[in-house]
Amino acid sequence: MGPGLAARAEALLARHWWRARPGWLALLLMPLAGLYGLLQRRDRARQREPEALPVPVLVVGNYVVGGAGKTPTVMALVQALQAAGHHPGVVSRGYGRSGDGLREVTAITTAADVGDEPLLVYRRCAVPVWVGRARLQASRELLARHREVDVIVSDDGLQHAALPRQAELAVFDERGAGNGLLLPAGPLREALPRSLPPQLRVLYTHGQPSTPLPGHVAQRVLHAAWPLQAWQAGDRQAAVPLVQLRGRPLLAAAGIAAPEKFFSMLDEAGLSITRLPLPDHYAYATLPWPAATPEVLVTEKDAVKLVDREWGATRVWVLPLDLQLSDALVVELSALLFPHRTP
Repeated sequence: MGPGLAARAEALLARHWWRARPGWLALLLMPLAGLYGLLQRRDRARQREPEALPVPVLVVGNYVVGGAGKTPTVMALVQALQAAGHHPGVVSRGYGRSGDGLREVTAITTAADVGDEPLLVYRRCAVPVWVGRARLQASRELLARHREVDVIVSDDGLQHAALPRQAELAVFDERGAGNGLLLPAGPLREALPRSLPPQLRVLYTHGQPSTPLPGHVAQRVLHAAWPLQAWQAGDRQAAVPLVQLRGRPLLAAAGIAAPEKFFSMLDEAGLSITRLPLPDHYAYATLPWPAATPEVLVTEKDAVKLVDREWGATRVWVLPLDLQLSDALVVELSALLFPHRTP
């Protein structure tokens, strides 16, 4: 299947996944979804108790496929743990990179080496980050190299049973659980629980609940825009409020799982944009916009791949997305991670 046909097939599935009720395609795929669920239950029954790590682990993940705000959630939690005096480290599979082996994210690694999301977490939070398909091994390597780390946050891995955990956070956006069916008939990686296990909390990243599960809500905020070179250098003084970009013809590019969420926030900020949705984890091997484009807005996930490029007359702005977590969620997760520590 060529890339164009694969993209069309994925778009067709997504249209059926995110309906409130199953459509004709979902019903046709129900037998495969039943087989998927059967194999998942068999694998879970065979799983052994994972080997414990010397520090607590918080797993942030999704019940659904596609982006629901997981990586911004990871960064917000890491910053909250830092503010509380902890020394977190992060592990991730490193989706989209070449290879599955263990690797540390450093100042000289690229998105092709480690994946765009781990590289973004490293740049934004300045914490140790390791990637690897075997996240338990990645955690061990991280702890061996960084003995100051006292808590690990796993970017994804809710279904990765080999990684022990003291706390889990399931993230949903405004799409909720879609049609409520398992893959491939629906977007669910596993069935939603009827009640929350003691170690599990739920976060809704769009400001309001989108499933029947009880949980906390967070607010997504775009505060400012940075010139790409200043963002790469960490020059905070160069950032400008979004209102300064109003009234200009802007092209907005987003290689994320749900580009429309980014575009809608720009609309709400009063910006005049031309939308350029790109595939999730788009590699930017070639520039996707015309060379004469005057100004382009991108997400941080895109920006980590826009290095050492010739831009000509195009000015590229990076718009960091901040997620504002409730104090109550941070307190609950801290109690699960550090149950013997007095507040």
